Amino acid sequence: MTLGLLPHRALINDVNPHLINFYSWLQRGLTIDLVMKKSKRLYYRYRRRFNDLLERDQATSLEAASLFYYLNRTGYNGLCRFNQKGGFNVPYGKYRRINYDTDFTRYRSTFEKWRFLNQDFQSLPLEPLDFVYADPPYDVEFTSYSKGGFSWEDQKRVANWLAAHAGPVILSNQATDRIVKLYTDCGFRIEYLKAPRMISCTGDRTPAREVLALKNL
Repeated sequence: MTLGLLPHRALINDVNPHLINFYSWLQRGLTIDLVMKKSKRLYYRYRRRFNDLLERDQATSLEAASLFYYLNRTGYNGLCRFNQKGGFNVPYGKYRRINYDTDFTRYRSTFEKWRFLNQDFQSLPLEPLDFVYADPPYDVEFTSYSKGGFSWEDQKRVANWLAAHAGPVILSNQATDRIVKLYTDCGFRIEYLKAPRMISCTGDRTPAREVLALKNL
């Protein structure tokens, strides 16, 4: 979304610290010198190495960012999943071909004035009239996008926090009955669309029905 709009300044926050670490390295002009290929043996070797870095408090390293990119490109259905101990546990994917990139320096100038954070959304330093696009994890059984998961209580916290914001807000999520009711009750205008992304935790690649909740627009 942010790359599509290309604002001069942006504040980007995500509950997954490894995603934010990757983008932070893009901001510095990331180049990857890992051997990257579609190999089951290599994938599990790199997964073990990535988890070893996390255990050794090296999650913000260049190597961790590089491995995270490879694992995300090569793992099953593009999942990003962690166990309760914080270990990446996505199995090897099944792809005919994978295109890998090694030079991300083209993003350096774009990201120059963007700020990347990994913290609870309620503590973000927003200005009253900031435009907010919120894309929390889908309201599905799979909640292990990051260590600790993302519960229904977290979904309700997001809705109430967004409802209290004075500026324009757009929220996207799967159009479950309880998500629609939650945002309707909070005073949002509801629209529907067939999402361009897929529900991938079960291997179902059918486009998901998604809800857009809009306020102050």
